Amino acid sequence: MATPKRRVSHSRTHNRKAHWLGALDVPSLTTCSHCGETIQTYRACPACGYYRGRQVVKGSEEKE
Repeated sequence: MATPKRRVSHSRTHNRKAHWLGALDVPSLTTCSHCGETIQTYRACPACGYYRGRQVVKGSEEKE
């Protein structure tokens, strides 16, 4: 296995980390087709519990 010949400087380390952090995106958002609430994609709606047109979990509205 190869070993580094020189120490990696702080500048080079921070530059590499900055490029990696700059590539990260915020989660995609969409609207629930059942109640219209803004939700993350590929997740069940926390308000009504629907995912892809059918109820998969009990939502907060039905618990009350």
